[in-house]
Amino acid sequence: MSAPPISERGRLTPESSIRKLEFYAEDAQSRGATVYRLNIGQPDIPTPSEFTDALSKFKENVLAYSRSNGVVSLIESMKAYYHRNGLDHIESKDIMITTGGSEGILFSLNAITSPGDEVIVFEPFYPNYRSFACMAGVRLVPVSTSPETGYHLPDQKMVEEKITSKTKAIIINSPNNPTGMILNRDEIEMMQDIALRHNLFLLSDEVYREFAFDEANISLLSYPKLSQHVIMIDSVSKRYSLCGARIGCIVSKNEEVIHTVLKFGQARLSSPTLEQIAATSVIESGDRYFRQIVQEYKDRRDTLVDGLNQIPGVYCKKPEGAFYLMVTLPVAHAETFCRWLLTDFEEEGGTVMLAPGPGFYLTPDKGLHEARIAYVLNIENLRKSIRILKKGILLYNQS
Repeated sequence: MSAPPISERGRLTPESSIRKLEFYAEDAQSRGATVYRLNIGQPDIPTPSEFTDALSKFKENVLAYSRSNGVVSLIESMKAYYHRNGLDHIESKDIMITTGGSEGILFSLNAITSPGDEVIVFEPFYPNYRSFACMAGVRLVPVSTSPETGYHLPDQKMVEEKITSKTKAIIINSPNNPTGMILNRDEIEMMQDIALRHNLFLLSDEVYREFAFDEANISLLSYPKLSQHVIMIDSVSKRYSLCGARIGCIVSKNEEVIHTVLKFGQARLSSPTLEQIAATSVIESGDRYFRQIVQEYKDRRDTLVDGLNQIPGVYCKKPEGAFYLMVTLPVAHAETFCRWLLTDFEEEGGTVMLAPGPGFYLTPDKGLHEARIAYVLNIENLRKSIRILKKGILLYNQS
């Protein structure tokens, strides 16, 4: 007797293109190989000591629920952080604490769309946008960008051609994961014009705000005309090397949006109380921590880009921010190659794990020759990874 079928939502939700090869990586490690994990945005830089210090000082007899919109001290520290970053119009009531930026995206999509609605996204994009859209019953509509332009946005006409009566929002991610692109002022003003002309929300993912290497990142919340259109997603994960704490937030001047996502927050009760308290201590320590690490990531970027572009047939432009890049590889199918690196190849006692490019696209046959690399390893390990990748490409294309 057959089992009952799973939902259409469950069937359509894709595997993570970032994590789907994990089984092969674990198998390679069991064989004794060192796996240099360039597939996932997990920084190797230590978490600030303020976080663990705050955990050790927690003396309450009961670890209780927090408020559904977040611990007051964390909200106030986030407000002060935004004021330091030029967003001094943000008030406490505009901030809703979430369980990671991921919950913020999911809550926001559910707040502004109904099943069957459409949301425009620029590809390549963070693959979990697609997963969250499937959970919300929303159709993502891709607008393609190009490696040759550094994945900057196409002209306004190409974007507006994708807008229909079902379009409710556009997802913006700057600094961008997976490309490292940072929107310039002209591109943001184009997004403002489109949002106002078509009365759309702009879901602005700004979790990599500090990681802007050559020019400052501009927040969409700094544009007064967009005050009722912008929903900003933020997180402490990458800024403070706190990926496992799962603390993020939604920020919007739109009171109805905040009221709606709070109802979702009440349904899940609260974000982790202890992590919120500890994250408060980190944020209140100021900007010293990430001012130091931004230069480290810039050095890693330069090392990686220079090394990759010396490999025959490899192409990548220097990303402007975040700590990712999309690289074009001289292979027929990136996913097959990335799996082969883990199953059939070893050099210098190890191999490299990349995130295959097709999972960052919706358009069929896009990204077949691309992979995302996260430069979250120290420079010595990045150089070793480049040597391993170079040898891997050579042997793969000879086989």
